[in-house]
Amino acid sequence: MSADSSPLVGNTPTSYGTLTIETSLDPLNSSVSSVRLSGYCGSPWRVIGYHVVVWVMAGIPLLLFRWKPAWGVWLRLQPCNLARAETLVIEIRDKEDSSWQRHTVQVQTEAISEGSLELPPQAQAEDGRSQAAVGAVPEGAWKDTTPLHRREEAVRGQQQVLRYYLFQGQRYVWIETQQAFCHVSLLDHGRTCDDIHHSRLGLSLQDQTVKRTMYGPNVISVPVKSYPQLLLDEALNPYYGFQAFSIGLWLADHYYWYALCIFLVSSVSICLSLYKTRKQSQTLRDMVKLSVQVCVCRPGGEKEWVDSSELVPGDCLMLPQEGGLMPCDAALVAGECMVNESSLTGESIPVLKTALLEGPVPYCPETHRRHTLFCGTLILQARAFVGPHVLAVVTRTGFCTAKGGLVSSILHPRPINFKFYKHSMKFVAALSVLALLGTIYSIFILHRNRVPVNEIVIRALDLVTVVVPPALPAAMTVCTLYAQSRLQSQGVFCIHPLRINLGGKLRLVCFDKTGTLTEDGLDVMGVVPLKGQAFLPLVPEPRRLPMGPLLRALATCHALSRLQDTPVGDPMDLKMVESTGWVLEEGPAADSAFGTQVLAVMRPPVQEPQLQGMEEPPLPVSILGRFPFSSALQRMNVVVAWLGATQPETYVKGSPELVASLCNPETVPTNFAQMLQNYTAAGYRVVALAGKPLPIAPSLEAAQQLTRDTVEQELSLLGLLVMRNLLKPQTAPVIRALRNTCLRTVMVTGDNLQTAVTVAQNCGMVGTQERLVIVHATPPERDQPASLEFLPVESSVAVNGAKDSDQAASYVVERDPRFSHLALSGFTFGVLMKHFPRLLPKVLVQGTVFARMAPEQKTQLVCELQKLQYCVGMCGDGANDCGALKAADVGISLSQAEASVVSPFTSSMASIECVPMVIREGRCSLDTSFSVFKYMALYSLTQFMSVLILYTINTNLGDMQFLAIDLVITTTVAVLMSRTGPALALGRARPPGALLSVPVLSSLLLQVALVAGVQLGGYFLTVAQPWFVPLNRTVPAPDNLPNYENTVVFSVSGFQYLILAAAVSKGAPFRRPLYTNVPFLVSLLLLGSLLVGLLLAPGLLRGPLMLRNIADNGFKLLLLGLVAFNFVGAFMLESVLDQCLPTCLRWLRPKRASKKRFKQLEQELAEQPWPPPTGPWR
Repeated sequence: MSADSSPLVGNTPTSYGTLTIETSLDPLNSSVSSVRLSGYCGSPWRVIGYHVVVWVMAGIPLLLFRWKPAWGVWLRLQPCNLARAETLVIEIRDKEDSSWQRHTVQVQTEAISEGSLELPPQAQAEDGRSQAAVGAVPEGAWKDTTPLHRREEAVRGQQQVLRYYLFQGQRYVWIETQQAFCHVSLLDHGRTCDDIHHSRLGLSLQDQTVKRTMYGPNVISVPVKSYPQLLLDEALNPYYGFQAFSIGLWLADHYYWYALCIFLVSSVSICLSLYKTRKQSQTLRDMVKLSVQVCVCRPGGEKEWVDSSELVPGDCLMLPQEGGLMPCDAALVAGECMVNESSLTGESIPVLKTALLEGPVPYCPETHRRHTLFCGTLILQARAFVGPHVLAVVTRTGFCTAKGGLVSSILHPRPINFKFYKHSMKFVAALSVLALLGTIYSIFILHRNRVPVNEIVIRALDLVTVVVPPALPAAMTVCTLYAQSRLQSQGVFCIHPLRINLGGKLRLVCFDKTGTLTEDGLDVMGVVPLKGQAFLPLVPEPRRLPMGPLLRALATCHALSRLQDTPVGDPMDLKMVESTGWVLEEGPAADSAFGTQVLAVMRPPVQEPQLQGMEEPPLPVSILGRFPFSSALQRMNVVVAWLGATQPETYVKGSPELVASLCNPETVPTNFAQMLQNYTAAGYRVVALAGKPLPIAPSLEAAQQLTRDTVEQELSLLGLLVMRNLLKPQTAPVIRALRNTCLRTVMVTGDNLQTAVTVAQNCGMVGTQERLVIVHATPPERDQPASLEFLPVESSVAVNGAKDSDQAASYVVERDPRFSHLALSGFTFGVLMKHFPRLLPKVLVQGTVFARMAPEQKTQLVCELQKLQYCVGMCGDGANDCGALKAADVGISLSQAEASVVSPFTSSMASIECVPMVIREGRCSLDTSFSVFKYMALYSLTQFMSVLILYTINTNLGDMQFLAIDLVITTTVAVLMSRTGPALALGRARPPGALLSVPVLSSLLLQVALVAGVQLGGYFLTVAQPWFVPLNRTVPAPDNLPNYENTVVFSVSGFQYLILAAAVSKGAPFRRPLYTNVPFLVSLLLLGSLLVGLLLAPGLLRGPLMLRNIADNGFKLLLLGLVAFNFVGAFMLESVLDQCLPTCLRWLRPKRASKKRFKQLEQELAEQPWPPPTGPWR
């Protein structure tokens, strides 16, 4: 639940004040599907019962309630109406899981004086609305929001009480009229651009005080706990709780050395964990901490310097010219700013922010991104034009800001719904059941051997610590840490290590085009001018164009700015202006050139030779107004003038289809679509330019009053700018490698559809022999319903969304959907989402090219693919892909930063080579996790068998023997076996995701059977020897050590731990061969040699390990032969299971239909091809 995912939490109360709601799509937390809120208040009888239970059970419930706080709330408090609730239980359900995550929060109260609600007359805006609540919330609702809850004592003191709670940094306040808690951002819901501009006068101190109470301080606080607090949290962790329980048992059973060593290891582990946790918290706190002095406006023209923590929505900031860090989200209402947003987007190119236009349009930070200054971004420079100051109105503060949402996603990461993790918990539960059965058996055997009751209890509980391996979580963590370290050494940084394993399950990877598949920079191929209604030949050098509207448009229609005497801005704009040879000037020099204040001046080349046919002399052109490029609108425009011009002109630059639709049809050539097709089919990026004169005075003030709709009407097409965007050299080989391993590759771009199709064909996403179909959608018009048409890509009219039903009818669909590719635009995608929801999955399963996609549509696409149960990867440059990178299971941002909050993975290499790298590491890590889990389970079961055999004859392993097995052998092997690197090449196979599967369980059961058989064989061989002397069963262990039975079982089991480690550490197909892991191989050889020496000539170690001397060398060699049989048998079992079991399973049971939705659709499409071969689909 993030800032916007669930603004309203609560409703008209049911009997217990419990409500379940569905949440909206939020890219920062797209996994949440619903939230349930329950209210609880105090009950004296329940409190008494609660304390009685705690006292009777010696405080154990307190530990349980620390792990499960909701249980303590249910026991101590009674359900009540949300209006009276003192404690809330918040339950969140993942969209792919049926389980609920429970959190408890306290409802907090804060007194508000009655006088603060009486707003002074000067706080009223021109339309009569109060400045205390900017937005669509009525005045009555605002006053209902602030009183919220009235108490008798508060009423007597003329005070009212604000009720709210904090959850994951976000603040939710109680609205009396709605009988619900709502996110504070809802108070500004419906706020228009006019409302923002009305706030430029500033808030009075009274309004500011009320709002500060409502919204809280403007602080993104990262809690940094003290070492005692961290120690308490760590010590009360269930893992360390189980360790403490085990150490107590071992001490009671006289295993002092073993208990001491485990205590020391656990203590060192806790200390390292405390240091790492606190250091990470301090690093994050230092990274997000921001406290600066800012200048705010007050009514009456006054200024006041305040600390940034005191800012509230509605405050008006005066930004200094030299810029600085933004302490909040704010809408720019006067002036322009050049901003570096790399801390949020990973994109290092500065972005120009312009003033928000007035109007009744609802304000949205994403829609008005070009007018919004985001918290944490760096303002490089600020310039005022209309008025003396650069002004920005605060819109969001604290965790409600864009930066706050990203920090919240780091502090409270989205839970990973991965089958492996679920099955691992079930498997541990199964081991616990096995431990229970072993405990029952041990009680029976020990009682039969007449062991004292207290000894029986200790031994039975000790068996639980043997079966359930306490080191399992640490061993599993080591796998991902090795993978993370290997990725970092190759320039890929990961801030969510658990997502590395998800990389091994990727089925589909989405790629942005520009800057990801193709080069960042664009080279100008030339300009196609227009004369009348006909295109002229391509002009390779735009600077040689005659002076006129087209040249002026190329020189001025951009959002570049000068920073330290260097032009900065979008790479395409830089290349376009560079091709004209014109020079950008800003500031006083620009103003003096035009004689009045302007945004900028473009000067023609100084030494440009006179060209033949030039109709006008080259004059400097001043930029008076600018509407920056918008991904949603796919265009930008400027208003310009020059000396001697009677009226200004406007120039528009954008996608050819959209610009042509804004032009007067008489100015668009009839062969426009064909000309566009010629260039885009060759892979060029085409931008259209248009313009018209404006009937206004040539002044900055007049230009600033214009609206975008006024400027973008009845334009005249001027020409086409053709740019070359080359594929990166690494793109085609990577795409080919991914497709060869049956990984789907999808392009998601904001560029032209045909350009995207050509790039897809050039890079290999669409093969030369594969069929590609353009999907075109028509929304409902008048009496005609919405319709879809499927046009073969060979059709020239299919390009850019044109329709031709005759050619649509001639299309024949391939039988195999894997070789049929669909390409569609963002417009078609929107129509599919709205009018064809049932057909959308079929399109997504076959869709390869998604063009003209807005940033929010990219996020929607990723989420829709996840609904089909794809494990989705997303690779982009981090600018317009933030939402999609966050929503994807594995998001990889191509950025120069070492680590970024934009996505889980950040690659410093500027190519998609990092994608197969992450997949290979993911497969290696996942396969290694399986191996380590199997080994830890087999280690526990092997020791379980040893202990059961020895319990049966009333003995056990010794103190130092346990220590040698657990620390010297198992820990060394478990840590080093994870060092094996990934396979050098990607294969078609994927690691299994299910731990509870027939291959894994078969391997475990058969290996355990072999282990038990060898141990029993060794035991019975020992008993059968003529020199064998039975142990004294009347004396309990460890007093009856050393003895022959214990010595043989310990010696044989020691070899088994090494054999099992080698057997489960197979390399191919996901890891390199075993011999490449030199430290692991050396450790196996050294430990194996040590065990051989211990068996043949124990020497000085016989005493500490309490081993009985065996004089019969022939028997020792017989034991080694038994070990060799175990070695061969273990490897044969693994090989047979790998080679034969899948075939046997396919033969024994028919292939069941996959449960994954996308596989079901693929099967359905293979049996019944779609789209239809004839006619449109309505």
